[in-house]
Amino acid sequence: TGNSPAVIGFCEFENRQVLVDVVNDTLLVGRDYGIIHYESPDVRGIDVALLYQKKLFRPISHSSHEVKIYDDRTRKRKQTRDQLLVTGELDGDLIHVMVNHWPSRSGGEARSRPKRVAAAKVSKRVVDSLQSIDPYAKIFVMGDLNDDPTNSSLKDVLKAKNDIDDVKLKEIYNPMENMFKKGLGSNAYRDAWSLFDQILFTQPLLERDFSSYRFY
Repeated sequence: TGNSPAVIGFCEFENRQVLVDVVNDTLLVGRDYGIIHYESPDVRGIDVALLYQKKLFRPISHSSHEVKIYDDRTRKRKQTRDQLLVTGELDGDLIHVMVNHWPSRSGGEARSRPKRVAAAKVSKRVVDSLQSIDPYAKIFVMGDLNDDPTNSSLKDVLKAKNDIDDVKLKEIYNPMENMFKKGLGSNAYRDAWSLFDQILFTQPLLERDFSSYRFY
């Protein structure tokens, strides 16, 4: 398109000033990016945020949604990243974008799995609430999920599907699952590929009517 992205989800940055520096870089300042960011309760101080080109995307509302997880032994709450929901008009088309950074696999995948399941439940609850208002809502769920497309957080909680023809209204499609099954990944650990960085979206973005934004 000869342009940089209209909307960008960010995670794992230290504070708002980092984003201010990025959007004011000489290579980007002409794109006139806006910033939507909430301070995170994460103990390391790493946050999620959304950048958007003001000429292409008009924010209408935004909110932060907390993820409550607890230590297995002490039952004390462990702080993690909140999830960011931004609703706005992309070239006049109403969309909702959730930016996530789910809990890590520290301590091992199995031991840490309940934390990501808890995060997935928050995302699912937000998606359900948007769809209860508008079943045809165009919703993107994106970010570093610290799980692969085939893990239970995505398959059992979000109930994400990888076959376009199987996705019904109010359901979620994950185009990354087929990529993952082909051996593609976004990061490698101990000589094995993982695909933790994902973008999922709801069924209305799969319709064949290209008069407004669709997956192509």
